Amino acid sequence: MLEVLDVGLSYGATTALRDVSLKLAAGSRTALMGPSGSGKSSLLHCLAGVLVPDRGHVVFDGQDLTRLSDRERSRRRLAGMGVAFQFGDLVPELTVVENVMLPLQLLGAKRAAARGRALALLGELGIAEVADARTGAVSGGQAQRAAVARALVHEPRVVLADEPTGSLDTVNAEAVLDAMVALSTRIGATLLVVTHDNLVASHLDDLIELRDGSVDRSHRQVVG
Repeated sequence: MLEVLDVGLSYGATTALRDVSLKLAAGSRTALMGPSGSGKSSLLHCLAGVLVPDRGHVVFDGQDLTRLSDRERSRRRLAGMGVAFQFGDLVPELTVVENVMLPLQLLGAKRAAARGRALALLGELGIAEVADARTGAVSGGQAQRAAVARALVHEPRVVLADEPTGSLDTVNAEAVLDAMVALSTRIGATLLVVTHDNLVASHLDDLIELRDGSVDRSHRQVVG
């Protein structure tokens, strides 16, 4: 489903990724761990096609993202991936439900159908009551659940989450993570969660650890 082959990436004189290779099978649920500065977020952005590595290949569903234009990568990401970030990155000018509707509308869904699907998902995540609130008026836990809903609303084949519970307390973190795992499993999506938290990793099936921009093969294991 998603494969990285000998990927290298540098920011000026700083090396972020060193010949990273890994494969995520369809439907797998994996934690990507490592100390700060190990390259976790850089790798996730390469997987999403947001960054193009200096060398190597990122293959999504049989297509090499590194050979595509910015516009083509954006289209592939919109159609086949869902991405959730640590602080949600919701659009402040929109309501919660309008944020969740965005991927569907960008894919051509009619507003009424997109709103119905978004409301149903917000209900499953337990935050239907804030659907019409502006994002600045909801709690951190509610905003993070909305970000999870936005990442999953169009039923992507791959879900990438960068520290999705990092800004939450333990209770909210558990709830958000459980919802993300359950919903991604229901739609059969491949799930990769970047985290520094062993508790988060324990909810997933496989662990890949990065150190100094490289995969630490001695720490790749099943954690579930």
